[in-house]
Amino acid sequence: MLPLKTKLIQARWSGEAAWIPFGDLELDLGHENHTSYPAPGHLLLYPGGLSETEILFPYGATVFASKMGQLAGNHFATIFEGNERLGELGNLVLWKGAQEISFTAVK
Repeated sequence: MLPLKTKLIQARWSGEAAWIPFGDLELDLGHENHTSYPAPGHLLLYPGGLSETEILFPYGATVFASKMGQLAGNHFATIFEGNERLGELGNLVLWKGAQEISFTAVK
């Protein structure tokens, strides 16, 4: 999936979080290290099932959910540098709309 260049949009059901929807993308993954209560900067990958495949990007208080109810996603990455600015990112996404984001592998 890397590199990934996409847009981050405000989550509809999860509180202070943004998300990256992947629709019906099949990842053939199960639950591993999953949670419904990620801390700010703890990125979750939801491999699909009750809702579409997505990455959840919490920037504040979050309970991972969809219109189907509470979900649990795989905690796959944590933001360490710049996490003090997650609230600013959340305000941008909430009040200014979709924001460009990219993920690359660290070498």
